[in-house]
This record gives sequence, structure tokens and C-alpha cells, in this order.
Amino acid sequence: MADTTIDAAVPVTAHEEAGFLGFTRAQALAFGVLVAFVLISPFFLYPVFLMKVLCFALFACAFNLLIGYVGLLSFGHAAFFGMGGYVAAHAAKVWGLTPEVSIIGGGLVGAVLGLFIGWLAIRRSGIYFAMITLAMAQMVYFFCLQAPFTGGEDGIQQVPRGSLFGVIPLGSDFTLYWVVAFIFLAGFLLVHRVVHSPFGQVMKAVRENEPRATSLGYRTDDYKLMAFVLSAALAGVAGGTKAIIFGIATLVDVNWTMSGEVVLMTLVGGLGTVFGPVVGAAVIVTMQNYLAEFGAWVTVIQGVIFVACVLAFRRGIVGEIGHLLKVKL
Repeated sequence: MADTTIDAAVPVTAHEEAGFLGFTRAQALAFGVLVAFVLISPFFLYPVFLMKVLCFALFACAFNLLIGYVGLLSFGHAAFFGMGGYVAAHAAKVWGLTPEVSIIGGGLVGAVLGLFIGWLAIRRSGIYFAMITLAMAQMVYFFCLQAPFTGGEDGIQQVPRGSLFGVIPLGSDFTLYWVVAFIFLAGFLLVHRVVHSPFGQVMKAVRENEPRATSLGYRTDDYKLMAFVLSAALAGVAGGTKAIIFGIATLVDVNWTMSGEVVLMTLVGGLGTVFGPVVGAAVIVTMQNYLAEFGAWVTVIQGVIFVACVLAFRRGIVGEIGHLLKVKL
């Protein structure tokens, strides 16, 4: 009875009925375009650039799972992203583990860290929740600055890519790209499935009206904590993948500015949309790549573009497209 009540709060029109893998027709078409781009783009664009886009797209999807569908604004997601990178880099370089095991290790550390930080943070809401996550992330930053295994300000450098399953060498950018593409698509589909599952419906109910969800018998704190841990784990996987790609893990990935970047990506793409974080990550990473020649002015230019997007696209790029087409993307 409780599930029916919550589902009724989010009506689905006939043309938006879920189909294959929970996608609506519009979402299935958008997913087809996304897969086609992932498959074709390495033949025309620089694979390393594309891998960076996919890593940040997965990071943004993980963040959007928390803020877009549970309504929890975290200012500390760089902690999970950065620690995932450090652990994966250390596991690959010092312990000699294969890249897939190293990346999984980064995700597990992100999940454990998310369990601890989330357990503390969900006791508060709103700006208090955001400030707790920021404070805890800064503690992680200073830990990474002082811990011996992180290399301090130098970071962990010359991380070997190794061989997938100990068999397929990943020294080639083209070969590694397909591994990163698989990780991204698997993470994207996982987020999509979670959002459109009964668990996801409860998350949306918590976002819309937590007291009502509580009155229906749901232990909302448990749902928020599980969503937080899943989001942190995916962020750790994204950070670990990035460390393997570039062969380095530094303080940049665990700094508070990285938390700000993922917020920017999600808002520009479209908060609470399935494909918005992917588009937002692509836009921001592309800007950083092609505007690098402007040096410190890149941040100013990003700020101007962000303000323009907020004023012109209140729902984000994908959100506005979906609103115009009257579909959910």
C-alpha cells in the first residue's frame, strides 16, 4: 500500500511508460545516441580526452544520484573521488594489483568512507548536511596531505596501467578507452536502474516529502544512507579509473574545488535528469580542455558561462530540452 501511494505522487503518462531496462521511449533513444557516441568518438577524437570526459560523467552521475533524487547536497564528494584515486594508484603501483582490482578497491574505499561520513551527515539536513560533508572532506584532504602513502604534495606518480585480468595490456590509449567506456556505461545503467527501482521511488519520496515517507513506514535515514554509500562508491570508482588513465593521483582530486566542479557539471547538465550529468561533464571538461590557454581566466570564463546557463536554462541543458519536448530525459 505504501509503494502505491508513493508511486501515485509521480504520475507517468502513456508515452512515458517504462520499457527496456526501465527506459522510456525518449530515454531509450537518448541512450542509443549516447552509446553510438561512445562507440564512434574514439575514431575521431583524442581517446585520453574522451576517457577524462567519461570519468567525470560517471562522477557527476554518482553525485546526481544523491542530490537529484534524494535532495541531499554534498559539498564533500571530492573526498570519495580523490581517495578512490589514491587507493587505486597505490594498489597498482606498490601492491602490483591489476587495474580492475585497483579500481574496485577505490570504489570499496569510497563506499566505506561514504558509510562513515554519511552516517554522521544524515543526522542533519539542508545547509547543515552540506557543511558536515564539506568539513569531513577537508579532514580527508589534510589526511591525504600528511599520509605517507599519498606522497603529500607530489602525489603518487608513474602509476602503471598494467594488464586487464593480467592478460590484456592497457598501455595503448585506444585499448584502455574501451575498458573505461565499459565502466562508464555499467555505472550509468546502475544509476538508472536504481533510480527507477522501488528503492528509487522511495528516494524520490524522501526528496519530495520526507515526513510523509516516514509516516508511511519507511526508515528514511536508512534509505538516505544507502544512497549516500552507493553514490560514494561510484565516485570512488570514477576517481580510481582516472588515476589509472593518467598514471597519477594528486591533491587536486581531493580538494574542495573538485566538489564544486561536480556540482557545476550537474547543474549545467540538468539536476535530477538521467542524462544531464553526462552532458554537463562533457561541457565542463571540454571548456577546461580548450580554454586552458587562458590560464587563470578559465575559472572566470566558467563562472560567466555558469551564470548564463542558470539564467537561460533554469532546468539545465538536458532539463530544458526535455521540458520543450515534454519528455523525461
